[in-house]
Amino acid sequence: MSSRAACFWATECGRGCSIRANYQSTTVHIPPADATGNLDIIADAHVREVIVGKDGKAKGVLFIDKTTGKEERVKGKAVVLAASSGETVRILLNSASGKGISNSSGLVGKYIMDTVGSDMSGQIPALENLPAHNDDGAGGCHFYSPWWLYKEQKAGKMDFARGYHVEISGTRGMPKGNNPVPGHVLQGLYGTELKEAARRYYGSFIHIACRGEMIPNEGSFAELDPEVKDKWGIPVMKWHWKWSDHEWNMAVHAQKTFAEIFESAGGKGLFDPKRDPKKTLLKGGQVIHEVGGAIMGADSKKSVCNQWNQTWDIKNLLLCDGAPFASNADKNPTETIMALAWRAADRLIEQARKGNL
Repeated sequence: MSSRAACFWATECGRGCSIRANYQSTTVHIPPADATGNLDIIADAHVREVIVGKDGKAKGVLFIDKTTGKEERVKGKAVVLAASSGETVRILLNSASGKGISNSSGLVGKYIMDTVGSDMSGQIPALENLPAHNDDGAGGCHFYSPWWLYKEQKAGKMDFARGYHVEISGTRGMPKGNNPVPGHVLQGLYGTELKEAARRYYGSFIHIACRGEMIPNEGSFAELDPEVKDKWGIPVMKWHWKWSDHEWNMAVHAQKTFAEIFESAGGKGLFDPKRDPKKTLLKGGQVIHEVGGAIMGADSKKSVCNQWNQTWDIKNLLLCDGAPFASNADKNPTETIMALAWRAADRLIEQARKGNL
């Protein structure tokens, strides 16, 4: 951590931080690990399965060298999968020649989740003709408003459980190849009129996003596709997704709330008033906060991992990404994944020293 610089908005965050102030695994985790001399990085390694010995313990992994197409193997006293929840599930199901491992509960691939997303853009006249200003710098920033209707939910006035936070973003930074002003606003304009309109409207468009909590359900799961395989002959995942009334109603509530926000600011949302608010609910996986598929719990018959991210069936196999999540809050899962991974690593070291692996 000492190598990370203080942020002074040197570069646009989404494109990578040139001074290592922003969090990135390539600049935060890998360099200090590499400096220990105990890290080997194998590039272009496409893991197919975990190798399990006759004693029931994980012995390593089998991977495809993507540059040669050949199968390779690496050994280990313990195996940690952190391939992102969906790919970790795929590796588990493809292991043991496709029979799957760590699945005595039958729950590998079950209860997958994503953040509930429903967005609206709008235009605020008060933000027109702002003085020219360079908004480049730290990117990905937005105003954040946490869920606020706890009392109403407790009183039974809401038609969905849990809640969502609101993200409001808008900027006059570099457009990054996109049209900084929606096309319909500039339609038919040319020359001086086009330039004047661009200056007038640029920065007056705001985007509001709902990011809510999904409740896990049996209808959302993943399995190996019985027919489709990748270029290396490994079965891919087949996804099944189902939103419940909780998520549908959350999207309707968010759309109503966002329209009220724009109206209160003297503007209006850019949407078709005849559209069904439920259809604004983003597809599962689109918010890229997917978790679950190998949930943790206190009962081996009802979960895949214990509280230490260890699989119940193979004690030296740990899952340290979003796969063990038993629920999915409205917040981004990354920091929770890192906290659980750190905790699991400490536990792994402790158990290894005691000879319990």
